[in-house]
Amino acid sequence: MKDPAQRHRLYRVIRMIIGFAVFAAGIVMTIHGNIGLAPWDVFHQGLSKTLGITIGQASIGMGLFIVILDVIFGEKIGWGTLGNMLFIGLFIDFYMINEIIPVQNTFWLGAMQVLAGLFVIGVGSFLYISVGLGCGPRDGLMVALVKRTRRPVGVIRGSMEGIALVTGWLLGGHVGVGTLLIVLTIGPMVQFAFHLFRFDVANLRHQFIDEDLKALKKKIEKERR
Repeated sequence: MKDPAQRHRLYRVIRMIIGFAVFAAGIVMTIHGNIGLAPWDVFHQGLSKTLGITIGQASIGMGLFIVILDVIFGEKIGWGTLGNMLFIGLFIDFYMINEIIPVQNTFWLGAMQVLAGLFVIGVGSFLYISVGLGCGPRDGLMVALVKRTRRPVGVIRGSMEGIALVTGWLLGGHVGVGTLLIVLTIGPMVQFAFHLFRFDVANLRHQFIDEDLKALKKKIEKERR
């Protein structure tokens, strides 16, 4: 591949997919810590038990639903948004079905695995967000709701997490001490990972699907002339 632009695009896609794989590994580490799940994973586990599907399939299905809401609310989505929706769920199922990550049976080992998993999630977040192809569906929904309700980000994010947690618990998802541990430490862990890689998300500009489609349209029109 001689075109530098094509090489760069390929690099971004490969890095993004690796990021999804790392992110999913972190999620499974927290699930297999066996001391309680993150709010959205409580919801995904509850859905999986209720519908008889895997946690990864529940994640994909909910991600698709949220992407549709993002589009309805007028939020721009990137290829990374769609990749997040699909690949993270597929990787979660791959790790869990093949029993790649151990399930812990003691609290302290479980707590250590959960904390390690949160750091791994931070690394995965850095890898896929830093390519600038769009964030996850839930982040897009959060932004859309902030714009529409004029409520603070913390209130909206907390409400989303709270609804996911309570609904998932009612559906049979595992809530425990680990749930509180994750809620309190996931922010600092992700921030630590970003700081480690000297990544400032505030300076990142995302490339969205509609921009790519417009560029493709211009290229086709130019070639026809």
